Amino acid sequence: MGAGGALGAGLMQGKQKLLYLPEAHTDFIYAVVGEEMGLVGSIGVLLAFGLIFWRGLRATVIMPDDFGRYLALGVTTMIVVQGFMNISVVLNMMPTKGIPLPLISSGGSSLLSTLALLGILMNVSEHAG
Repeated sequence: MGAGGALGAGLMQGKQKLLYLPEAHTDFIYAVVGEEMGLVGSIGVLLAFGLIFWRGLRATVIMPDDFGRYLALGVTTMIVVQGFMNISVVLNMMPTKGIPLPLISSGGSSLLSTLALLGILMNVSEHAG
């Protein structure tokens, strides 16, 4: 993460993913983002998860029925907690778990399930008002 500096080395210019990082395209993709896009890219990823969190909690609070409220809360929690667990592993705050970063890590099944969950959250958010 520290090799990227403030603005990063540039897209596809990172060196850590070649020999140092295990599973750089899945489990440690946040480290690659930090090296290639720097602090700006890392904060951008955090802001994107913050936006998902805010939108999900907003839908949870203003939803009139209990099912929609709990559905929005569950979907939001699943996506945001998975993202912050992956980021914590990359920043060496937790042991390695093998959890991919939602919407960014390579892998079809994780991306498909995350997109389906975001579709459900958008639908609930739209009906919330």
